[in-house]
This record gives sequence, C-alpha cells and structure tokens, in this order.
Amino acid sequence: MGAEVSKQVERRKAIDTQKKSLCDLKEKNGCNFPGYDYHVQDRKNWMSTLAPEKLHVNQIVWPGTHDSATDEIGIPFISRPFAQCQSLSIYQQLVTGVRVLDIRVQEDRHVCHGILLCYHVDVVINDVKKFLSETHSEIIILEIRTEFGHDDPPDFDKYLEAELGEFLIHQDDNVFNKTIAELLPKRIICIWKPGKSPKPRQGSPLWSSCYLKDNWIDTDLPEKKFESNMKYLSEQPPVTSRKFFYRVENTVTPQADNPVLWVKPVTERIHPFARLFIMECISRGYGDRLQIFSSDFIDEDFVDACIGLTNARIEGKL
Repeated sequence: MGAEVSKQVERRKAIDTQKKSLCDLKEKNGCNFPGYDYHVQDRKNWMSTLAPEKLHVNQIVWPGTHDSATDEIGIPFISRPFAQCQSLSIYQQLVTGVRVLDIRVQEDRHVCHGILLCYHVDVVINDVKKFLSETHSEIIILEIRTEFGHDDPPDFDKYLEAELGEFLIHQDDNVFNKTIAELLPKRIICIWKPGKSPKPRQGSPLWSSCYLKDNWIDTDLPEKKFESNMKYLSEQPPVTSRKFFYRVENTVTPQADNPVLWVKPVTERIHPFARLFIMECISRGYGDRLQIFSSDFIDEDFVDACIGLTNARIEGKL
C-alpha cells in the first residue's frame, strides 16, 4: 500500500513539473505566431471568409476534434466522464469552426469509444448534412473508423456513399494542390478505415486510411506529449510536398495506473498549450508541416488559432 501511495505522489510531482515546464516555455517565448491576432468574424463560414479561390487544401491548418461524437456517450455522471472527449454535438462543432471529425463505430453502426456506446451514426451524418445545407464553401474531412476491438459494420462503405454521395470528393492525389473553389460543389473528404473489410480503392468516393496519418502517444504527461508531437511532426515532409494529411492531437490520455481517470481533468493538463505548440512549431522550423490540429473539448480559441495561421499562410507571412 505504501509503495503504491509513493508511486502516485511521484506521478503527481511529474505531472506538476511538466506543466510548469510548459508554462515557463510559454512565458519565455510567448504565443505571438503569424496570425495569432487574426479576428475570426464568422467561424461557421470561415473558409468562405478566406476566399475559396485563393485557399489551397495544403495551406489549411485544419481544426479537428478527437473522438468527436462522444458528447452523449455512456451514462451521465457514471460512465460518461471516462469516455467523453467533447461536450458539443457534431453540428455545434462544425458551426464553431471544426473541419476534421474523428468518428468511431462498431458493428451495429453505433458510435462508440472503447466499450461505451453513443448514438447511431445516422446522428453524425444528419448533423453533417444539416451544416452543409446551411453553408456553401466549407470543406470537411470526415474520418470514420471501426473502433479497436469491434467488427466492421456490414456494407458500411455502401451506406456512406448512399448517404453522402452528392458531397463526396473522390480519392485523388491532385486534391492536395487544388483550391477550395476547385473542389466545389463537392464538400467532404470521407476517410473510411475498416478493420477487416476491403479498403477504398484509388478513385473511389471514399478515401483509404493511408491518406490520414498520425502518431498516437499514449501518455497523461503533458510535456512528454507536447515534445513527442513535435518530434513526429518534425519527421514529416512539408505540407506542399506530401500527398496525405498528417494530424497532431493536443491531448493526453488517462492511464489505468493513475487515480484520475476522467478525460476532462486529464486533458486539461495540455489543453492550454495549443497556441504554444503552434509557436514552437514555427520557432523550431516546422511551421510548414502543421496541417490537422485536433483537441478534446474544442473551444473557439483553439479554432481561431488554426484559422489565424491559415490566413498567415495565404498572405505569405509564414
């Protein structure tokens, strides 16, 4: 018992030390990256505001959410805090400016996070279609994957094509160099990541998993995640020369051997350092590699930072 208590005390010290290191770095270097003070007038239509005929797909810093459809997961106050990563619905996230969604499904087409279930994926699809009906030039990256430990929903590729067909941007390497205006009226890059079912083929309405890459670091230590994210990002080619999307997640993950298992208090350890990460990317020479930047419990400030950096790229300030 004493050894376990000592272990948790040391763990707490490590977390506090790492948070302080990031705070010190923030105080030393600030967060005044190009576009940091950009004023977003209309987050719901921010791509339209930045001029679709000038905005290239590979210039965008895409604000995304991690485990996007978990706002109603599990049982409130009982199991929900262990798996909830967002408090906003899919529609509310899109209106706030989110443009990359991370959806996990299981065999009966319910959204899930691990063993906990949320609503049917129809809810996600309907929210996406509602948003698209209210906007004209916003492009969404919709990643849907079979959750680890679950079977693929039968004929799910056919379901996605039937529900979203009129909006789907077909799998094509040339998309990365195109402007938003050149993609319209198509609106969705839908990446389908099945477990065992056949993967989407080149030219298909759906995109295969090789077009969205990331490096998941399973830790609840904020500085470790921050620096690991930076290391893996530094190893990527610049956005202008790659034919895939690369995602960085500004999140940390509850660990089974730690008494704090609720998502929100754990992810708050790194959440305040999103702008610092952008600043450090630029100061360390990796500003041309950041592309998808995702968060738990998304907020307007996170979205504004991504849009501001995108605008700086358009204006040649980066």
